[in-house]
Amino acid sequence: MSELTPYICVADSRAAIEWYREHLGAEVTYEPIVMPDGQVGHCELAVDGARWMMSDAFESAGVAPPDRSRGNAVTLHLTVADVDAVCDRVRQGGAEVDREPEDNPPVGRVAVFHDPFGHRWFLNQPLP
Repeated sequence: MSELTPYICVADSRAAIEWYREHLGAEVTYEPIVMPDGQVGHCELAVDGARWMMSDAFESAGVAPPDRSRGNAVTLHLTVADVDAVCDRVRQGGAEVDREPEDNPPVGRVAVFHDPFGHRWFLNQPLP
């Protein structure tokens, strides 16, 4: 089976790692590779097996964090056990909640937020 894993860029990977750990319950599955200039060149995180890769910005490679003035070209979809609880945690961590938790049959209970690093997340909790 194929797998598609997002590779996101943030302005400060160290801060992002801590934020994702504290507010999304992420775990680091591949320790940060620190480049000679001190930037994080690569790391990997996961929430209940849903993983993503991440790095700091690298102008030479054309990799940059989201520019909120342009909107988001990509939304990260994360299935969680409790949308309301996760939404509360990310809000407490400074995320901007764009869509409050609501039931949306047949999709499930959903919410949308922007994390402090500019990435847009769609939370989904399947309905029983």
